[in-house]
Amino acid sequence: MVNHNQLLNLPSSDELPDSDDKPVDNEIQNLIPVLLRAVLNQLWGDRSDWFFGVNMGIFHTTGSSPRVPIIPDAFLSLGVPRFKNNKSRTSYVLWEENYIAPIFVLEIVSQTYGNEYDQKMIDYARLGVLYYVIYNPDYTKRDKHEHFEVYRLLNGAYQRLQGNPVWMPEIGLGIGTEVSYNERWEREWLYWYDLEGNKFMTLEEQALQEKQRAEQLEQQVQQERQRAEQLEQMLRSLGVDPEKL
Repeated sequence: MVNHNQLLNLPSSDELPDSDDKPVDNEIQNLIPVLLRAVLNQLWGDRSDWFFGVNMGIFHTTGSSPRVPIIPDAFLSLGVPRFKNNKSRTSYVLWEENYIAPIFVLEIVSQTYGNEYDQKMIDYARLGVLYYVIYNPDYTKRDKHEHFEVYRLLNGAYQRLQGNPVWMPEIGLGIGTEVSYNERWEREWLYWYDLEGNKFMTLEEQALQEKQRAEQLEQQVQQERQRAEQLEQMLRSLGVDPEKL
């Protein structure tokens, strides 16, 4: 914890970096958060009371120093302006956000272990993050955990929630995994879901779905045309003029 004197001299966002400048180990650490943010923009495009950060430093006063951030792969805060003074954020500084902590944090486990199951759990709980999601598609055997885990803060500690997707009532969305086609890549992705468990699709998926529907409709039209032609040929073979029927 920081002391009172430190709180009197908290740095501004202009003085703080946006991240630790460490490159990610795997491109899905960028692709999945960007997908989630894009869908949120579709769902909440008319709202201005939320912010979704990707690989951005969260500066807080619950650690060893307010100048040392914690940097999740993604996080969601509610009750904060989408843009601050009509500008984008370079970092998320709690004392400039009325001390509103993120309600949701996502960590994607990579080849370099990042303490997702131990120290970060402690840090996020101390920060007051309500939902902590860990996605581990490749290193479950090493870490002895499942590939998708959702935790909720209860009495200062994280409790594992079961299910896939998992509904988060305080956010009004569910989070889960599903194999689909995005970024021209078919693999398992993370998605937002509604209360009934229906996935909110990306624009790319919606376009692909519409294309598939159009192709199916065209196939049906062609099949009907072929059946009509076959019927006409059969009638003519029987000496019947279809045009006189």
